[in-house]
Amino acid sequence: MATEIERKFLVDTAKLPPLPKPHIIKQGYVPANGVTVRVRLYDDNAFLTLKGRTQGVSRLEFEYPIPVSDAEEMLKALCMQPFIDKKRYEIIYAGHCWELDIFEGENQGLVIAEIELSNENESFEKPEWVTQEVSADPRYRNGNLVTKPYSQW
Repeated sequence: MATEIERKFLVDTAKLPPLPKPHIIKQGYVPANGVTVRVRLYDDNAFLTLKGRTQGVSRLEFEYPIPVSDAEEMLKALCMQPFIDKKRYEIIYAGHCWELDIFEGENQGLVIAEIELSNENESFEKPEWVTQEVSADPRYRNGNLVTKPYSQW
């Protein structure tokens, strides 16, 4: 069983360091009751991910590689729109990998930094560009950004 422990933060983009080359992500969500079903194109790869309900900053997560052609078909035929389009930058800071997501499309203007932890009480140092924590705010979950994009807030 896999558990994802993730914390999310808003970002002060004026304080960001020079960014590395981004990963290009397009993802969609299959309507489901009680579980999040995500289809993701990640650069030249594709994944099907199942996530359980969030409890605190933890939830079950199972991710499987799938053929890109299958993911493209699933996005067209099964997923709600708009899709989540974003560029992801991986930034190593104080021994942790921060994933900086700069959203495009219907969620343009939203910038989120995420850090995955090994346990909910793991300590970590925040970079100066990390601001308010939004882990508990459901509006910032990617699955919710499909039904209520940032541009509609």
